[in-house]
Amino acid sequence: MAEEKQLMVVSGETLHLSGSGHCPQAAETEDERDGCIGAAEEQAIKRGPNLLQMLKAAESRWAPHQGQGREGEEAGMAEVVTEALKTDMQIQLTEEKQEFNKRPIKAVPCSLARSISQSSIDSHSSVGSASSTDETSPRNKVQKTSKGVSDFCIKNIKQADFGRREICIAEQEMPALMVLRKKVGGEKPLAGAKVIGCTHITAQTAVLMETLLVLGAQCRWAACNIFSTQNAVAAALAEGGTAVFAWKGESEDDFWWCIDRCIGAEIWEPNVVLDDGGDLTHLLYKKYPTLFKNIRGIVEESVTGVYRLYQLSKAGNLCVPAMNVNDSVTKQKFDTLYCCKELILDGLKRTTDMMFGGKQVLVCGYGEVGKGCCAALKALGAIVYVTEVDPICALQACMDGFRVIQLSEVVQHVDVVITCTGNKHVVAREHLDRMKNGCIVCNMGHSNTEIDLASLRTEELRWEHVRPQVDHIVWPDGRRIVLLAEGRLLNLSCSTVPPFVLSITATTQALALIELYNAPEGRYKRDVYLLPKKMDEYVASLHLSGFEAHLTELTDEQTKYLGISKHGPFKPNYYRY
Repeated sequence: MAEEKQLMVVSGETLHLSGSGHCPQAAETEDERDGCIGAAEEQAIKRGPNLLQMLKAAESRWAPHQGQGREGEEAGMAEVVTEALKTDMQIQLTEEKQEFNKRPIKAVPCSLARSISQSSIDSHSSVGSASSTDETSPRNKVQKTSKGVSDFCIKNIKQADFGRREICIAEQEMPALMVLRKKVGGEKPLAGAKVIGCTHITAQTAVLMETLLVLGAQCRWAACNIFSTQNAVAAALAEGGTAVFAWKGESEDDFWWCIDRCIGAEIWEPNVVLDDGGDLTHLLYKKYPTLFKNIRGIVEESVTGVYRLYQLSKAGNLCVPAMNVNDSVTKQKFDTLYCCKELILDGLKRTTDMMFGGKQVLVCGYGEVGKGCCAALKALGAIVYVTEVDPICALQACMDGFRVIQLSEVVQHVDVVITCTGNKHVVAREHLDRMKNGCIVCNMGHSNTEIDLASLRTEELRWEHVRPQVDHIVWPDGRRIVLLAEGRLLNLSCSTVPPFVLSITATTQALALIELYNAPEGRYKRDVYLLPKKMDEYVASLHLSGFEAHLTELTDEQTKYLGISKHGPFKPNYYRY
C-alpha cells in the first residue's frame, strides 16, 4: 500500500496524494501526521491560497479515520486533499471566468457560454419540427393521398398516421369542440359553407378544422406563421380530405404562394373567411376583390388582423361583415392572458436554457399578453421592467409592482427584451446597437414587425444559426444578441400551445362562423362586430365540467332585482372583466 501512488492531474500538473514520494509510511503519531500535512500544504501553496484554506478547514474531518490504522488514515488524507483540490479547481475556474469576462470581446465564431445540448434540441423537435433531412421544397413534389387526391402541398404525406395520433391526443383536451360536434353535428349548421382559413396549423387547430367538417363545411387552409406548422398534422389533415398548403420553415415567397393556393380562385369560390393576422384578408383585397361578392363574413382572431379590419371599416372599404373574436372575453382572458403566462417561459426555456432568477427582463407592452408575461417572469424571480404608451395600462403595471420606463433607459442593461404590443418597430436598430452582449430578443405580439429585422440584414452584421429558432447576430466588435424565431411569435414558433386554451378560442371561432354564415340578410352591416355576450358565456360554460365546477342558479327574485334573465347574459356589454 505504501508503494502505490495515487495521482490527481489538475490543470496539467500531477500531484501525489499518497505514496513513497511524500509520506513514506502511514502517519502513526501526531508529529508524523503534521509532517504529512506539511507535504500536502507545500502542494497547496503551489496551487494557491484557496486550496490551503480548504485543507485547514478539512482537518476536523480526520477524526473518523484516527482509530482505523494506517490504511484508514491514508484514505482520510487522500479524501481531504482530493476534496480540497476539487474545490480549488472550481474556485480557480470561477476566477478564470471572471478574468475572461474582463477581457475585450473579439469577433470569434463561437456561441455564448450557454450549453446547446442535444437533449435541448430534441425537446424542441416535436411533431412539427424541421428536423427532416429532406430539403426538397414541397412545391417541387408531387404527392397524393391514399385516395389519390393531390390538392394539397405539405412536407410529407407519409407522416399522416403520426399526425393523426397527435390530433387524437389534442381532442382529449378540447371538450367544447367535441360537445359542439355531438350537439349540432347532426343539424349541419355549416352545410354549404366554403371556408378558407389562415391560422396556425397544429394538432389543436386541426381539431377545429375537422369540427367544421363535421358541421357541414368544406375547408381549404394555409398557415399564418412560417414556423408554427406541425408537418405531421398537416399530413393528417390532407389525408383526411382537407386541402392544406403549409409546412414548417416556409420562405416569405412560399408563405404567400400557400395562401394564394388556399384561396383556390380557379377551382372554387369561398363564402366564409377565418383569418389570424389579416394576411388572407389582405391578399383577397389585393388580388381577388371580386370574390367578396359571395363572401358572407370574416372571422378574425388577432390584434393585428382586427386593427386592419377597423382601418378598412373606418375608410369605408370593408366589403363584408367581420366578427372580432380577439376581443371576446374568453379569447382575451384565456388564450391571451393565461396561455401566454405559461408559454413565455416554455418558449424561452426550450430555446435558451436560461435560468430567470435575478435576470433583468424588459417587457414592451402591458396589455393582456404583457400582463401574462410579466406575472410569469416575476414569479421566477426576474427583475421586470415595462414600457407602455397607454397611461391606464402603465398605471396597472405600477400597481402590480413593475417599474414603467422607456426602452432607451435600460436597453443596455437588460438580459431579455420581449415585445408584446402588436405595433411596428418597437425595438429599432438604435436599441439593438446598444444591447449588452448576449441579450435575448423575442416577440410575443403578432407577426414579425415589432423588431426592426430589416436593419439587421446588413453586410457588417453576421448571422449565426445556432439551433432551431435561435440565431446569433454578431456585431463587428464581437458583441452579439440572441434572436428567437426570427422575431415571429415565440409561443407558437418555439413551444406548443395547450389544447385546453385553444379549445376556448377555437369554439369561439366556430360559433362566430356559424353566426355569420346563418345570419339573415341585414342583421350585420359592413362593419366589425364583437361576438354576442351570450355566446361568450356559452363557450365558458362548455369548459367548466373539466374543473368539476358547479354554477349557482339565480332565484326569480334575484333575477328580477338585477333585471336580467336567469340564463344570461349576466353582464352588460360595457362590463370589464
